[in-house]
Amino acid sequence: MFKALLARAKFGNRTIGFPDESPILPERFQGRPLISPEPCADNCTACVDICPTSAIKAIDNHPVIDLGRCLFCGACENVCPSKLIRYTGDFSLAATTRENLVIYHDSEKARIQKLNDEILRLFKRSLRLRQVSAGGCNGCEVEVNVLGTIVYDLGRFGIQFVASPRHADGLLITGPVTENMKLALQKTYDAVPDPKIVIAVGACAIAGGPYVDHPQVHNGAESMLPVDLYIPGCPPHPITILDGLLQLLGRMPEKRVTGEKHEI
Repeated sequence: MFKALLARAKFGNRTIGFPDESPILPERFQGRPLISPEPCADNCTACVDICPTSAIKAIDNHPVIDLGRCLFCGACENVCPSKLIRYTGDFSLAATTRENLVIYHDSEKARIQKLNDEILRLFKRSLRLRQVSAGGCNGCEVEVNVLGTIVYDLGRFGIQFVASPRHADGLLITGPVTENMKLALQKTYDAVPDPKIVIAVGACAIAGGPYVDHPQVHNGAESMLPVDLYIPGCPPHPITILDGLLQLLGRMPEKRVTGEKHEI
């Protein structure tokens, strides 16, 4: 017993200090892109042409990025001859409306609108979610599972995943909603008691991801269900998911922290 306690003391606390402290992100992390106010050179459409999910459009000779479709591959940044697009270390990407995921060169970063007072009173201190993989590749599912490890310790915020939708306060959906999962997703949603929330995690769950407009997918959760929170990425970093959840619940500190990228 004494040896076990000694080993535990030597192990120390491995849980990150987020949201009170800035998280350490890998050097290759691709966060919120910045778009220069300068116009594209000679009506260039290189970024539009190379985007695999048509997440970029050229409007008035300026690139516009739909984060809901974006895979954060960085191809647009690499191919732009004028370097008008730059991916940053900003991990805070979630939004409560689909429109706020579309960013322009002059758009301000929208803060997530927390739940209304009545629902917040019920869910703020204790939120139970049923995760549904609606045909995902397992990328987003892995990042969601990581939140339960000692590093992130999602339970310290009162947020837990449950096995039955009847015990849940809402759904966390990954995957593009394939035809084979459409009925299962609808039945799971119907089994969650009211009031309930829906969270779409990843490009697939938001807009179909790389499978967008395929005849066997339904381009994300919004094609079937009302979505309360969109968390973009392919897959989103666990910090991005946690940041979105805490903002939705009004649990983020007033003084926001920003990401720091480090080589690991």
